[in-house]
Parts: sequence; C-alpha cells; structure tokens
Amino acid sequence: MAEDSNAKTTTIRILCRKLLLIGKSDSGIQWLIGSPFLPTLTVVSTFRCIHTIQSDPLSPDFSKESDDMRALLPRGFEVIGALIVGNTNLNVEGSAQYAVDASTRLRKALLQSEIKSLIVAVEDPSSEGLRFFVSNSVVESVDAVVYEELPEKYVWERGCMLNCELPIKLPVYYSVKDLEGAVGMLICATEGVVAKFRDSKTTYVLEALDDSTTEAPHAVIIRNRELDLPTETNAKSLLCSHFWSEDNKLKTHSAEHSGKIQVSFLLATSGASLKPAAPVAEYIPGEAKLLVVDYKLKVICYATKDLRVADAVSKLIIPGLVDQLHTMKNMTLPHLLSQQPKLCPYHFNLPEFLHPVTVIYDSLYGETEMKQVEIRRSLHLRLGLPSDRPLLRIASAMNISIAKDDASGNTLRKINGDMSLVQGSYEYYHYLQDGFDDSGWGCAYRSLQTIVSWFKIQQYASIGVPSHREIQQALVEIGDKDPSFVGSREWIGAIELSFVLDKLLGVSCKVINVRSGDELPEKCRELMMHFETQGTPIMIGQLNFLFKSKFGFSFISNGPKRNIKLKAWFQKFPSSIR
Repeated sequence: MAEDSNAKTTTIRILCRKLLLIGKSDSGIQWLIGSPFLPTLTVVSTFRCIHTIQSDPLSPDFSKESDDMRALLPRGFEVIGALIVGNTNLNVEGSAQYAVDASTRLRKALLQSEIKSLIVAVEDPSSEGLRFFVSNSVVESVDAVVYEELPEKYVWERGCMLNCELPIKLPVYYSVKDLEGAVGMLICATEGVVAKFRDSKTTYVLEALDDSTTEAPHAVIIRNRELDLPTETNAKSLLCSHFWSEDNKLKTHSAEHSGKIQVSFLLATSGASLKPAAPVAEYIPGEAKLLVVDYKLKVICYATKDLRVADAVSKLIIPGLVDQLHTMKNMTLPHLLSQQPKLCPYHFNLPEFLHPVTVIYDSLYGETEMKQVEIRRSLHLRLGLPSDRPLLRIASAMNISIAKDDASGNTLRKINGDMSLVQGSYEYYHYLQDGFDDSGWGCAYRSLQTIVSWFKIQQYASIGVPSHREIQQALVEIGDKDPSFVGSREWIGAIELSFVLDKLLGVSCKVINVRSGDELPEKCRELMMHFETQGTPIMIGQLNFLFKSKFGFSFISNGPKRNIKLKAWFQKFPSSIR
C-alpha cells in the first residue's frame, strides 16, 4: 500500500489513461485490474462487465464473466476491485459496498486468493466525478488519488514477459453406441495433460527471447521434481533478472519492447518409473471411432524481474497453461462430434492498454464469419475500443519472437528540416533470422518480408510473412521462374519483388530507375511525397545486389538529404536502426 510515512495517508495510484469506459448516460460495472507484483492499490487497467443477468447492467453473470476474464487476462494480473456507474437505487456508500461484494464474488469465481485491500470507485452524482474507496475490514473513502505520468515505465521497468507455446493433440476413442462417451474421454484426456504439467518427469527450459542481447545467459532448466523440494538448487534460486545484464537497460518501456523469457515444455518419456507398476490393458470388443482434438496453447504472463524463475514456472506458466487448456476444452465440447472448432489464441497489444490481452478465435470459417464479427464487437465493448478500427484482427496480433520498430521513433526527428516517414510499424527481417542461412543472397527476400510485415501490421493483409521458399513458389506459379528455382539460393531483384507483392497482396508497385547514387537526391521530393500520401515502405536495390528497405526521408534545403534504412544483410540485431 502506498502510504505517506508521516500522515499515513492511503493513496490509490491510477496507471490506465482511460479509466471510465461507460458513458455517463449508461449504467454498468467495470472490473479494476492490478498486479501482485506492483504496489498495493495500483490500478493498471479496467474491463467492462458485459455479461449480466436479466438485462440488468448492474447484475453480473459471474460464471460467464470469470470465463472471459480467465481467457483475456495474462497471469500476473488480477481483479482488484470494481467501478460502478449509474446505480441510482443506492447512495454512494451503498454502491461502494455493492462494488466490493461484486469484485469479491468475481475473484472467488476466478479462484483468486484473498487480498488485503480492494479498490472500488463510484460515480458521485453530486460532484459528477468518481469517488474512490478502499475495502479492508471496512469500506473507507480515499481522497488521495495519483495519476501516474509514465505508466508504461512504471509497469515494464520492473517487469518482464514470459511466453510459452505448446502444441497438444488429444486422441479421443469412443464407441459408436455411446456417443456421449466421447465427452467423458475428452475431459479425461484433458485432465491427463494437466497432470503432466506437474509430473516429476516434466522439465521447463527458460531462455531470453531478446535479439538485442549480444551475450545472452545460458538457458535455465527447471525440473518439476525439484520445485517441491525444501532444498535450494542453483536453478531454483535464480531470479528472472538473470536473463539481462545491468547495462542492458530498455530505452522504450512497453509490453512489446519488454524483456521476454521463452519457456519450453519437455517431457521425459524414457527412464525408470519412480514406482514399480505393471501395464494394464482392457479389451472391449465393438465398433469404435477415433477423434483427434488439436490445440496450440499460447500463454503469456507478467512477472517482476526479482521473481524466482521457479516461482514464475509454478505460479504463472503452469496455471496459465491449465486455464487456457480448460477454456479450449469448454469451447470444443459442444461441437465435439460435429464440426470441431479450429481454436488458436492470439495476443494483442492495444492502444492505451499497458498489458497485452489474449483472445481465442475459431479460425475454421475465417474472420469475416458473422459469429467472429460478433465476438470482436463484444470485445471492443468490453475493452472500450473504438468500433471503427480493426484492432483485434488476427493480422494485428503480437508476434513475440520478431523485433518490431516504428519509424516515428527514429532519432532523425531531432534534425531541422522536413521529415517524411512510413506510416505505421513494421517487423525487421535480416540475414540468418529464424536460423535460416541466406547470407550473401537473401537480402531482397528479407526486404520483401519486412515490407509484407508492414501490410500485415496495418491490417491491410491477413496472410503471414512469406518464407524464402514461398516467395520462390509464387514466382514459379506466375511463370516468372522455372520449377527448379524453388529451394535454390538464387537472388531476386526489384521486378521479382513487385511480382510477388502483386500475387500475394494484390499490391501494385512503381519502379524508379536511377543510374547512380548521385541522382538519388533529385528524387527526394518525389519519395517524400510518397511517404506523405501513400505511407508504404520503399525498397532500394543496388548494383552490388544488396537491397535495403527505406522507411523515411529528411530534407533540408541546400543541405544534406538523410534517410532511414533497414539493411537486410545485418547478421544480428543492431543496437540502433539507421
């Protein structure tokens, strides 16, 4: 709890820039979100309650609300209170107690442990503002409310993100005479996987997921059988800060630029059993069928850097995997014997949100299917997002393993003169990325990948960034190359890139021929006009067959012309982007 050491004044700290999501003419409840890794009475974000009973906006359906919150909210964040707007049946103090009761019930539905203090806020009709309260043993009014000026730094300077992806295939055998038995088999198979997460033969490998770290520490191995032992091991005593050196300070504080730890799940299938046992088999004659339920779990968690890595695994990653697995199971059960959904989690880093949210989509029928549209519409309502921006499309999901930058943050802004930049963010692709050796011939491929990433992030395209082989296959399909070109190490040029962009994205390109670099300044005004009116990246090819992606220009009359380039032939992530 943030308190003044002399006056003992209770202070509530607000980090979210947009606290009130409900219009003043409406009524409803918002859940206040905090973190056990931040000081008590700190509000990080807020979600609107959208599931209510009998159309009463002030009567939450706690079962549905807890299901949604469990799927949306990363582990490391939790419900710490509620905000009520428009409760005309009670006075302010009565509404505050109602908010305490509602947030307590939601925490119980989420199986969250008790916390010392809950924060509640109530719209005060007399002042047309919000009054804040803190619930300890009694509900007390709080006047000291601080709105943090640098909330991103407050959250991410001390925190990091853990990422775990785990594909799972669950075989479901059932008798054709007992179709309902398939439901029980899936539930049983799911519980079997949950047990494996804490099995003594399970091992978790943690490593830094940070391209800017030149000397990354060795991976940390955590064995499940060590977690419950009272003795300390070297791995158990390590903190999350182990993965970053003291001089590796983040210049930008946000979820996407935070320190990231990749967690991998390994299960030893060989070796002697801890307890001797004989194999048991049961033969049941009759016709049977087999279903394979395919999941891909994708879990992210927030942790403070001084948390032990063992606790990060046991208290964040494992519960997060269990929650997501049960959520997917519940979404699959109603359709198990018909058309199974094709479920996939996506993480979104939304404007004005300090932390990502996770959404599980059914991609069986595509994003334009009406049910998916309704899901996104309800999410926009819950999160207070504008309805005219495609912020929750699959194309705008986070790619945690790829470095992303925004040209608007480049240091060239500090010079005098006119500046024109690409509009939006992009992902930087370069030699040797993803373990693929294209050194000496793949710079145009990498430039094309960077350009496609721009279209993807701006939601102009939903396809993935093409691999070298997919680029080559596209050129073969349009008849530009022979079939032997696929899988080769042959370079491509600007014309081939324009063909691929036209085939994959339907994007037309303009090619400008310049005889030498000395003529490039003559094209500055034309290129700057392109950035201002079109906003898309530019690729420049050279006679030595090295290609760059261009993301901005600065222009000073009678002075130097400067530009922002990403060189695809870097073999590691540079400390700064030129």
